[in-house]
Amino acid sequence: MWTSERNRNPRSGEPAAELGTVTLGGDPAGVSLGGERRWIGVYGPGGYSWRPTAGDKVLVLKAGVEGEAPCLLGVAQEEAELEPGEVRLKGGESSVFLGQDRLELTGDLYLNGRTLYDVVRDIVIDLLG
Repeated sequence: MWTSERNRNPRSGEPAAELGTVTLGGDPAGVSLGGERRWIGVYGPGGYSWRPTAGDKVLVLKAGVEGEAPCLLGVAQEEAELEPGEVRLKGGESSVFLGQDRLELTGDLYLNGRTLYDVVRDIVIDLLG
């Protein structure tokens, strides 16, 4: 099979990756790259899952011999006020911020499906009870 692919000429002048705008969120996604492409798979680092939202600016890798298998690799970062070494994970209205000297959690916090308030309340009742 490699001999048949040896004669294929890759598209000249077309970049191997480009920025696009998500038109249909989810996985697979739809992305506008001059024209809309649908059924684009979404990829992330091991153990990390994400779903792009319509309007996100994303990096699309044009995989395959002729770029026929595009895939989403990530979303363009917001201009966040981060110092070197800091990390922010954001999903909807919730976020986790790992700073130089602190950890911030934004949003409702659950532990094994229960609110942190309920977990602490039950611990206090057990201690005082």
